[in-house]
Amino acid sequence: MTRKLLDQKLAVLGAGKLGGILLRAYLKQKLFSPKRVSATVLHGDKAATLSKGLGVGVTSDNRKAVAEADIVLLCMKPQAIREVLEEIRPHVGEKALVISVAASVPTSYIEQHLGPKVPVVRAMPNTCSAVGCGMTGICRGAHAAAEHLEMARAMFDAVGRTVVVDEKHMDAVTGLSASGPAFAYIILESLAEAGVKVGLPRDVATLLAAQTMKGSASVVLETGDHPALLKDAVTTPAGCTIDGILELEEGKLRVTLIKAVVKATLRAGELLFEK
Repeated sequence: MTRKLLDQKLAVLGAGKLGGILLRAYLKQKLFSPKRVSATVLHGDKAATLSKGLGVGVTSDNRKAVAEADIVLLCMKPQAIREVLEEIRPHVGEKALVISVAASVPTSYIEQHLGPKVPVVRAMPNTCSAVGCGMTGICRGAHAAAEHLEMARAMFDAVGRTVVVDEKHMDAVTGLSASGPAFAYIILESLAEAGVKVGLPRDVATLLAAQTMKGSASVVLETGDHPALLKDAVTTPAGCTIDGILELEEGKLRVTLIKAVVKATLRAGELLFEK
């Protein structure tokens, strides 16, 4: 599938933060040929700079970018997507695959505004894609075939891991894995601050905290063991870890994190309808 992507013409609409992360990763891994990639930015004065930096065609004209594109990647904010869809509708080919990373926007909404039978895949990656450790949830629309889903999956596998879910779970994916890095950074920052509090140099404390979080996540992914089981393996009777866990429980860290994901999930479902 990755070999097939080299032959595809890709249009990235909205090469800002997330769009830029994905585009740079695709080019770095040679997933797409630069001469067959076009991208857009909101402000024309940034187009030339970005084009020079990436080695691809960049414009502020979405209609020009999608002309003859095989894959259209929508990376704009959900509040702007209706205007963009109406703008590009006459210029998107009948066989073009449309992939949207706009939070909260259903595939049916995109299908409605682009025309009948357009294949649409909805995706929700996170910013960890910038270092190849991203997590993306994807689902397909009514007219997307298995081949379309596999093509999208190959694109997001290139920047991390991908899971296929029912569309009803996409807001939850947004609340957990898309918002999750921000929650993790707060925990990491707090652990580092704690290290400073007990006498460690800040750079050492940050390294200890970051590598510990990375290692802990890697153990879960590589062993498949439940986090609770792994936690118990660290927690020896009458040891120091159980005292720390008691403090976490008294501070309601567990319930606070659960509530953060629930709140972010509910918020994800509201974004499309805001002005």
